[in-house]
Amino acid sequence: MDESAVRAAAWPELPYGAWSDTCAALHLWVQIAGKYRLSHTPWLNHSWHATLYVTPRGLTTGPVPDGERTVTLTFDFRDHVLEAETAERRDSFALEPMSVRDFLARTTALVEGLGGRMAIGAFPSEVPNPVRFADDAALRPYDPAAVSRYHRALQSVSGVFQAFRTGFIGKVSPVHLFWGSFDLAVTRFSGRRAPVHPGGVPGLPDTVTREAYSHEVSSAGFWPGDASVGEAMFYSYAYPAPPGFAQRPGGVAAARFDSGLGEFLLPYEAVRTAADPAGELLRFLQATYDAAADLAAWDRAALECAPGVPMVPRPVG
Repeated sequence: MDESAVRAAAWPELPYGAWSDTCAALHLWVQIAGKYRLSHTPWLNHSWHATLYVTPRGLTTGPVPDGERTVTLTFDFRDHVLEAETAERRDSFALEPMSVRDFLARTTALVEGLGGRMAIGAFPSEVPNPVRFADDAALRPYDPAAVSRYHRALQSVSGVFQAFRTGFIGKVSPVHLFWGSFDLAVTRFSGRRAPVHPGGVPGLPDTVTREAYSHEVSSAGFWPGDASVGEAMFYSYAYPAPPGFAQRPGGVAAARFDSGLGEFLLPYEAVRTAADPAGELLRFLQATYDAAADLAAWDRAALECAPGVPMVPRPVG
């Protein structure tokens, strides 16, 4: 396979319109798995206890403490199953066209069949006009090829985010997927407290939002698109946004600042079709972080370091 073919496989086309219904279904299904983790895991700063993680096969909750056992739920996008696993047993069901109600019932049976307890919030989070999971009986499609493309994109994006994360020795989040907004994200912190967030995020309690934004951040992420932004996008924002943030360059030609969202945006398609997709994305991440850190006077000398490389420890002193 030549270099262009390898790049195309790693950064596949991801037109939102072609899989929007499957994407919407997957978003709700992922919320059910995420809420299972949320309901059993002790609270960790900035809701990091509730997120999912990208794996070579799909998305996983990681280990979830459930009574006397530990349960892991994994969306396997290679075999297209939802798998539940404990130390003693493993079971799964096929990802296929079904309603949200049916997905909830199958997931509940899966978890309880392994001795777990499926007690989650009744409604999805951060979606317009939420419908109770148990009442959402409309048949939802499932396009395995589109989901596989999305997964390949997630793997590539996660790799770039992981590399970007290594250039910061201050507090920085894992690279993880927030199932409410359905975005893969990585967040750097200045170490200073932030003004109290005004809240008002649809489907999210203000207490959760205010704890998430308790400290100054520069955050970047990737989401596959929705009805309001009809294409896959990278974003970067600062909270609180310092004066002049919107006027700073986004590092690459296709980046722009969206005043309505208060974020820099970069279409996935512009990254995918660049001569060096990873490099293009890194330039965007670095430039938008630079804007936040410079304008808010972060202590960059104390917080930053050279990007990490395999097998080389950080120098001390």
